[in-house]
Amino acid sequence: MARRTSAPAKRTPAVSESPAGPGALPPAGIVHEGSTLVAGTLGRYTEVGQGSRFADVELGDYSYCDRYCDLANTTVGKFSNIASFVRIGATDHPLDRARLHHFMYRSAKYWPDAEDDAQWLAKRSSRRTTIGHDTWIGHGAQVKPDVVVGNGAVIASGAIVTKDVPPYAIVAGVPARVIRFHRYEQGPSTPPLDSSALCGHRPD
Repeated sequence: MARRTSAPAKRTPAVSESPAGPGALPPAGIVHEGSTLVAGTLGRYTEVGQGSRFADVELGDYSYCDRYCDLANTTVGKFSNIASFVRIGATDHPLDRARLHHFMYRSAKYWPDAEDDAQWLAKRSSRRTTIGHDTWIGHGAQVKPDVVVGNGAVIASGAIVTKDVPPYAIVAGVPARVIRFHRYEQGPSTPPLDSSALCGHRPD
């Protein structure tokens, strides 16, 4: 069962004492030192790398991110692999205001008698990014809000993804474009990816 997170997250020991042996991930997962988690959920056998920041993130079972990742308003499927310095769901500034600065919508941070623009902030948070099962996101890649990355997709290092990525596609570049599909491309004879079957021998 996934566990709910809050801020700041407590560090889980980096070495498991489980029967699987030294260094094995414990079922509750690992949140490494210096990471900040605000709301969201962490699945079983998950790992959050050192110095990462999560805000309203759902991390599926067996998925991990390496060091210094920044994810917001994002749902990550199971068995997903996220390299260091990845940014997913980066929030935008409003372009229809007199100024671009925070004070236009986070006014309470600067003036005690002012209120934040709660309606605009809620609308921004609702623009969730979805990362499918068994995906691989390379070092330093960025995925914008409202994007859906399909199951089995690969995002190259340094890519900036602004549009949906088809299942099993390999994308690269700025903005990211489909380079090719890898050998497990979904086809008429390929059964749909069943995340429960990826590691069926594991306990629930």
